[in-house]
Amino acid sequence: MTAAPSNAAAPAAHASAVVKPVSANGLPVAAKDKAATEQNHVVTASVAEHLKVTALDKQGHAAQQAANRSAERAEIAKEAPKAAPKAAAPKQYTNNLDGWIRQSLDIMKSKGIPGSYHGLHRNIMRESSGNPNAINNWDINARNGIPSKGLLQVIQPTFNTYHVSGTPHDLYDPVANITAAANYAAHRYGSIDNVNSAY
Repeated sequence: MTAAPSNAAAPAAHASAVVKPVSANGLPVAAKDKAATEQNHVVTASVAEHLKVTALDKQGHAAQQAANRSAERAEIAKEAPKAAPKAAAPKQYTNNLDGWIRQSLDIMKSKGIPGSYHGLHRNIMRESSGNPNAINNWDINARNGIPSKGLLQVIQPTFNTYHVSGTPHDLYDPVANITAAANYAAHRYGSIDNVNSAY
């Protein structure tokens, strides 16, 4: 019975060998799991690439839509009727000699009446010392019953003839007085700037 021990050793060698389970396709189960994992990685990478491409496409599409909207707005703006410009706030002038002269110059400019700040100021200072209520009760006009009045010492008939529309019809109003006198001087002397004495 010497052969028995050798047979006994064989089952022991068999017992030490590991039996690996096999799947239905004949691959060992561990190899199948590895193949599935690799396939999952490929699918995941493919899905990720698809999502990336889709996101880039969406960004590009969104950018194109934004550009189209901008172009449409530009076209609409070109075609839209122009809104009437807002009227500028009326210019403000100080209620003193400087303001009266500046306001008068703006009115004179709009009416085509020549004259300068210096020409107006010089004549006003000589005629009334800048007093809009000045009245001359001693010259020939006063003796004839039509005294010279206001900043530029204008008589009523001259004021009535050369009154500038858009100003009050009041001989004592500083702006009305200045513009009427400048209008008279423009007709008689070419400009108030050419007047250097009583006129």
